[in-house]
Amino acid sequence: MAGNFYISCYNIINDKLQRKKGDTLNLKDYLGETNLYDKKEKLEVNKPKSWLKSVLAFANGRGGKLIFGVRENNEILGLDDYQKDSENISEIIKTRMDSIPEFDMEIKELENKIILILNIYQGKNTPYFVVDGGSRTAYKRVGNQSVPATRIDLFNMSLKGQQVTYDALESDKKIQDVTFKELAIEYKKRTLTEFEEKDLNSFGLVNEEGHLTIAGSLFADGYQVYQSRVFCTRWNGLDKANGLMDALDDQEFEGNIIYLLKAAMDFVKRNSKKMWKKGPVYRIEYPEYPERAVQEGIVNALIHRDYSVIGSEVHLDIYDDRLEIYFPGGMYDGTFVQNIDPYKVSSSRRNPVLADLFARMDLMERRGSGLRKIIEAYQAEENYKEELKPEFRSTESSFFTVLKNLNYSTEKSGDRVAIKSSDKVAIKNKNEQLEAIIKFADLRGEFKTADIEELLSIKSSRARLLISELVKIGKLESIGSNRNRRYHIKK
Repeated sequence: MAGNFYISCYNIINDKLQRKKGDTLNLKDYLGETNLYDKKEKLEVNKPKSWLKSVLAFANGRGGKLIFGVRENNEILGLDDYQKDSENISEIIKTRMDSIPEFDMEIKELENKIILILNIYQGKNTPYFVVDGGSRTAYKRVGNQSVPATRIDLFNMSLKGQQVTYDALESDKKIQDVTFKELAIEYKKRTLTEFEEKDLNSFGLVNEEGHLTIAGSLFADGYQVYQSRVFCTRWNGLDKANGLMDALDDQEFEGNIIYLLKAAMDFVKRNSKKMWKKGPVYRIEYPEYPERAVQEGIVNALIHRDYSVIGSEVHLDIYDDRLEIYFPGGMYDGTFVQNIDPYKVSSSRRNPVLADLFARMDLMERRGSGLRKIIEAYQAEENYKEELKPEFRSTESSFFTVLKNLNYSTEKSGDRVAIKSSDKVAIKNKNEQLEAIIKFADLRGEFKTADIEELLSIKSSRARLLISELVKIGKLESIGSNRNRRYHIKK
């Protein structure tokens, strides 16, 4: 295969260089995202590893370009002998790599100088290795760098080369040992269609031998996959504290991913509140976090996390001013999400079996538009400001979604949207006062004693007495302690 490039190279040169006078090329036309190209001043023949690792990383990822004859600052240097360079590139790739990826070369004239563009296509036989002495090393693309692949990386590359994803692998669970009642209930609720046994095979949850796939184990009732866990914490303040005393609420959930989604959503609802004000017809609500945004963020974490990483889990941390969702596993294609327009994020999926079934239940879209939906959910809120736009960031091995508290600045400034003078009620009857507190808790979600004082225009001692009675009869429950104690409807 590589020999074809010797022949085509001269044709490319003659074709590309014979252009009309005045015909100009722009280097920017050949640059994509930073993780999809590298620039080299010249071809290193004696130390080919300096550029071969980029070839490997591109082949092991989603392809890319190596541009020879250009400085990092885009200064065009050109190549002295581009014909010889093209021959050396082809020969070095052929002799120093295991195995040989698909590639081609282009010769371009820029500013009256010749540059060479090496196009490496996404490999079909990953992982690809560079042979150096007695060692073989694979590389992957992380942001704009080519770095050695880890053991887990090699495992995932091997799956990719076999055109298999981790969630489609066979687990040690057999179909007769588990049930799918929770999935069946949720599926019918969302699709209005009965979930049948044959669907287990067609949806990729069970293989022909009757073994559950990893995806099947994640959807099965109970707790079948150790790393299928979500840790949720409501912190007291703006940062993680040094001890559990500073966690107002802290829960660990383990089980199938449908249960985890519901449990995490309930935790957020329990630890967030809605402000409101009177509208012309009905009350206008101001949630701290749009429900659709929270759901999309949790779904994104459960579906796109790297389940091959043992000993890690999804984390959901609520602070006074924000909610953060973390999951193990960066962007599947090796990019950094913070360097990409969130409306143009690649739709490549780490766990397509999980994603497809969630899409069938309308819990996500196949197109990979979850980040866009999170942003749009925020923009739809009446109290949205641009500085409250959700943030996304990723590393080589992690992904973070940061949802801003839409009411934080209001709460901090003391401008209580929920309780204006026109909303206050003057009630003397005890039963009516208790009923008003319940209604307020239902609308607000969470409140402090001071809120009830203001709402009912009563003294703090009276407010504490009423709240205490509702706690005693099981209508309310408290979280936190002392000045940080808050109340909400008991589930």
